[in-house]
Amino acid sequence: MDVHPAIVKTTALTWADEAATEAFAALLARQPGLAHAFVALHGDLGAGKTTLVRHLLRALGVQGRVKSPTYAVVEPYELPQLNIWHFDFYRFGDAREWEDAGFRDIFASPGLKLAEWPEKAAQVLPAIDLDITLRTVADGARHATLVANTPVGAGLLQGLRDEERGA
Repeated sequence: MDVHPAIVKTTALTWADEAATEAFAALLARQPGLAHAFVALHGDLGAGKTTLVRHLLRALGVQGRVKSPTYAVVEPYELPQLNIWHFDFYRFGDAREWEDAGFRDIFASPGLKLAEWPEKAAQVLPAIDLDITLRTVADGARHATLVANTPVGAGLLQGLRDEERGA
């Protein structure tokens, strides 16, 4: 995974409850650069990775059931203006799976890629635009650390900051 040291920018947020997580997902969904981003989600089991993805997919317009790709490794979603792939690499164990499953082609194609447990496939993943690390804090709140690693990720963070300031 390539990281551009001159680009790395970090933001820390705390979401008091699931409604705050949903509000953040809606804010992220409005960012123009998201349509071609690779967003990686980190955190322990139960930290809220899949919940954040579900809210983001809903905010982007995905209808119907949104299921975790834990066993399938990837769940694709097609919208009129956007293709989305939600990966869960928790059970990923062999780099040959990457080629056999066609993941190289998916990551080379336009669209949004969301990956839970990216560290399990780190040896084959392309550069991550935005890393989001979640952890549970007191009273069910979530602490989120967002790290932009590329120009696309930096643009997403800047857009989020601008919207929060009402710019």
